Amino acid sequence: MARIVQKFGGTSVADAERLRAVANWIEKYAQGNQLVVVLSAQGKTTDQLVEKAEEIWPDGHGSAWAREVDQLLSCGEQVSVALCALELLRRQIPAVSLTGWQAGLFTSPVHQNAWPQQLVCNRIERELAAGKVVLVTGFQGISLSGDVTTLGRGGSDTSAVALSHYLGADRCMIFTDVDGVYTADPRTDAHAQKLDTVSYSQMFHMAQNGARVLHDRCVKLAMEYHIPIEVRSTFSDAPGTIVRKD
Repeated sequence: MARIVQKFGGTSVADAERLRAVANWIEKYAQGNQLVVVLSAQGKTTDQLVEKAEEIWPDGHGSAWAREVDQLLSCGEQVSVALCALELLRRQIPAVSLTGWQAGLFTSPVHQNAWPQQLVCNRIERELAAGKVVLVTGFQGISLSGDVTTLGRGGSDTSAVALSHYLGADRCMIFTDVDGVYTADPRTDAHAQKLDTVSYSQMFHMAQNGARVLHDRCVKLAMEYHIPIEVRSTFSDAPGTIVRKD
């Protein structure tokens, strides 16, 4: 029995139809494996929540403002995991959704840009032992003082790598809307070629220079913990790209 961490981004869970496609992947890998699934907020939910905060306080600043914005932004991922859990339960697949704090992901006390520091994984281990698929909100954790924190944009990728490390996962799979890492953006460059493998350092450089497949903080964490990342498409069975050590 393998232990697998999967992550699906906002595009992958944007509506009910796409959530069902994600559930198909989960159902496929849940058979004979222990599966932890990290989900982002649906579509443009995070942007919409930011807009709501700016409607109330257009020029917000300070630690108290940042704390409340983190409280607000964390709602988006909770919707995704709860809806996905309902779809799996409808299929009679045992599942449970957990927020970052329920999952036990502790972070630095920096609102808007926290860093994962520890996973108290008793709850996740208990649910896995019971044979459930565990759905965890990406992008968020909790500080030692008990405040909800967020990991910055692209933080769900970082959540998946952190969980892979702390849970000793055999595979870390990040599903996105492209089927791997390319030499250029395949949507704009007809000569772009997909890479079978890419090193952490190369991927980090690409991310810092605008490649949107993975976020640089996620790659930095994977490099630190030596976690290979499998990048592949939610919408295709094509093999993806492995991001690994040099």
